[in-house]
Amino acid sequence: MLGFIFLCSAGTTISARQLVKIDGSSTVFPITEAVAEDFQIAKRGSVMVTAGISGTGGGFRKFCRNEIDIVNASRPILSSEMEQCRNAGVQYIEMPIAFDALTVVVNPGNDWVQSMTITELKKIWEPAAQEKILKWNQINPAWPNARIKLFGAGADSGTFDYFTEAVVGRAKSSRGDYTASEDDNVLVQGVTSDLYALGFFGFAYYVENHKKLKAVAIDNGSGDGGILPSVLTVRNGSYQPLSRPLFIYVNVKSVDKPEIREFVGFYMQHAQQLVEEVRYFPLKKEFYDLNIKHLENKTLGTAFGGEAGMGISIEELYKRAKVQ
Repeated sequence: MLGFIFLCSAGTTISARQLVKIDGSSTVFPITEAVAEDFQIAKRGSVMVTAGISGTGGGFRKFCRNEIDIVNASRPILSSEMEQCRNAGVQYIEMPIAFDALTVVVNPGNDWVQSMTITELKKIWEPAAQEKILKWNQINPAWPNARIKLFGAGADSGTFDYFTEAVVGRAKSSRGDYTASEDDNVLVQGVTSDLYALGFFGFAYYVENHKKLKAVAIDNGSGDGGILPSVLTVRNGSYQPLSRPLFIYVNVKSVDKPEIREFVGFYMQHAQQLVEEVRYFPLKKEFYDLNIKHLENKTLGTAFGGEAGMGISIEELYKRAKVQ
């Protein structure tokens, strides 16, 4: 498992430190990392924040075993995970923190693809494509007679769950003959090193590496043609179905620890600025205020009923969170 440990200032002993334990989504990781860095500086080394990248699914498994305080999630909690938590007596507070645009990318040397339809993406990624759809010209005869090298999220990733449901029509339904990783940097490197590569991951990793990657516009059949991910297209709802909310989930028992309450409160007070800094799409202040209210009231459960929350707009997200 990849991850990081934030070290505290010199002179602070390990036994004196309070600890905040986080794991989960690599997509949400940059946001939580930025928050944790600022929080530890503000606390002058009295609190240490540790985080891992085991994917949303891997993070929820640890969360539902009471091993961590907070899980980073690039999709809502699923019914199977709700059951795992329920069986272990783990209750949670759901907090939307940002919007992401799942981004389909190709090598910048690719001069034949500007946009792709959801149907074309499905033809590439559905299980029936395994060992059968291998070349670009099998998708479009005008494209090269060259083997597609595919890179995508691993099976423990919330990005994998969301992408497969949005594109293929069922979560976790995918061909298996591709390079998979929960570490998005591995996927970036794969696409940048192969002219005939195609991959997908969160928007922040694309922006961070935009000089080495080319984003593919997505044609969802609405009649608007190919739409590129951007602040405008995410906010106005036109970048569908690959626009999605991001979350943290907080173990309600952990909320009784002062360091957890302080960290989550700090997260919500600074999220709007830090989400934008790491190149995701921040929510309105009302969202973060509502999250603090849910923390104070220990508002339990999910507004998504165990589903992945496909095609939800920012406005609909707020309505769901408000009536939770």
